[in-house]
Amino acid sequence: MTGLDSVVSVVIRFAGDSGDGIQVVGECFAAETALAGNDFFTLPNYPAEIRAPQGTIGGVSSYQVQIADSEIFTPGDRPGVLVAFNPAALKANLADLEHGGLIIVDTAEFTPRSLTKAGYTENPLEDGSLDDYNLTAFNFTEQTQQAVESLGLSRKDANRTRNFYALGLVSWLYGKPIEPTVDFLEQKFANSPLIMQANIAALKAGNIFGDASDMFATRYEVKKADLPAGTYRQISGNRATAYALMAAAARADMKLFLGAYPITPASDVLHFLAEAKAHGVMTYQAEDEIAAACSAIGASFAGNLGVTVTSGPGMDLKTEAIGLAVMLELPLVVVNVQRGGPSTGLPTKTEQADLLQALFGRHGEAPLPVLAAGSPADCFTAVYEAARIAVKYRTPVICLTDGYLGNGAEPWKIPDIAALPPIEPGFATEPNGADEKYLPYFRDSQTLARSWAIPGTPGLEHRIGGLEKTPETGAVAYDPQSHATMIELRKQKIAGIEVPNCRLDDPDGDAKVCLVSWGSAYGAVWAATSRIRDTGRKIARIQLRWLNPLPPNMGEALAKYDRVIVPEVNQGQLAWLLRAKYLKEVEQYNRTFGLPLSQAELIDYLIPIIDAEESK
Repeated sequence: MTGLDSVVSVVIRFAGDSGDGIQVVGECFAAETALAGNDFFTLPNYPAEIRAPQGTIGGVSSYQVQIADSEIFTPGDRPGVLVAFNPAALKANLADLEHGGLIIVDTAEFTPRSLTKAGYTENPLEDGSLDDYNLTAFNFTEQTQQAVESLGLSRKDANRTRNFYALGLVSWLYGKPIEPTVDFLEQKFANSPLIMQANIAALKAGNIFGDASDMFATRYEVKKADLPAGTYRQISGNRATAYALMAAAARADMKLFLGAYPITPASDVLHFLAEAKAHGVMTYQAEDEIAAACSAIGASFAGNLGVTVTSGPGMDLKTEAIGLAVMLELPLVVVNVQRGGPSTGLPTKTEQADLLQALFGRHGEAPLPVLAAGSPADCFTAVYEAARIAVKYRTPVICLTDGYLGNGAEPWKIPDIAALPPIEPGFATEPNGADEKYLPYFRDSQTLARSWAIPGTPGLEHRIGGLEKTPETGAVAYDPQSHATMIELRKQKIAGIEVPNCRLDDPDGDAKVCLVSWGSAYGAVWAATSRIRDTGRKIARIQLRWLNPLPPNMGEALAKYDRVIVPEVNQGQLAWLLRAKYLKEVEQYNRTFGLPLSQAELIDYLIPIIDAEESK
């Protein structure tokens, strides 16, 4: 009889060819764990090559998910379970597997030809190289074929369902309900009943096989997580971004317009919003990135919430248009789902290397607010805030996410839309100057935001453009004083945004080392510092959402610590900024592998530093 062990968390990775349906079963397993009450965090990993040769290392796709009985912040560093669909998947992922971890492989794929394509000279299932792991190898392609045989599918179509066979087995192994996946398949293949039946049959067969076979001595239980009460759903960062934009438009009582050009890993936001036409969302797939940004500016001029979404190479092309939005002083939300660069770089991999571009990547004096999201669910909060600031201060706002957050998923507590911070467009409805004239650059005395009139409003006719303005009237200005005045006004407007103080997390108030992170470094930093504190050591941490302007108490917070360390997935961009602004020695911890930071590696780096400081 199979025993049952209770574990606090587990990290599982599915891996196979990009055509094996790895991502879909990973998402289904995450959904199963969510409905079972676990906290979870996912890491999809796509091949960088488009249509890489089947069975090669370059074509391997994987999906990692950590599930836990308490709140977690990362998808885990190293999987404890690896489900490998072919030799290439095994070879590409074995080095990451925990010592003694469970390997489940499909022996049908371990043919001489497949082994050669993956770079093996010997069969790893037979040469003893996997003796340090818990290996479970069987022909689940054949098992799948038997499960769907009665449906009369071709061998090729039958084999395509083996991903759900593997999912059924893993779901059994960790006691997760397969009913959510059955519901998913019934909806996804409602117009293809034969494919639907085949995938469901394979899923159930894998689930039954685990129970009927004697290959597994132990099943595992991860109990429900104790999370705050509320209604939760599984959400990716890109979907959270789309929902945030829709929520912001609804709160502002404005129409949402997205101008975008497809680019990895940001395209999902366009896809999600394109499906929301019934909710008043307008999407425009432009011919290029420049047109995408300019169309959003035009939509904003017309009184809509103008948005453009892209990744690093697209930001390069949008730069001039963003400068135009700075000059026009119109709301524009720009979401950059960062990826590895430069140039085409690593389209499917993550990086935090666009910070300095967001801060300074425009010609002339063109300041604008820059925010960053810290987790997939946090993309909602950060992007909503970006939209609120854009509307209130009549400015483009850049919100930085990245491929790790955009593609990754976690539980999201669905907010009450009515409780979100209000967004008031405050459109001009009457003249604001002498002699019943309308002054488009007349400013609010507190925010310095200029007046915003919808074109066609009687008596408020005006024009705008990219040339420098005369204060208040907005007429074209070439004189030195108008230029200097407008530069100073735009600078003061951004500097005066109500940025909250940074939250300094230092429980005892006497740590000597402080970590400062931004964006997706959040999860690894929070997990690492929590583990370090469990050892009795002291360490402080600060996670920044606001990167321009920086929080008003930032300099004071940094001055408290003997050593300030900034972990980033770049070569030290925030560290450079903090040094320059606060004249404080800041140490760098940088990783640029196209992957999120590893909490285990960060812990190993920090403990000697903390111990050395404590011994002084």
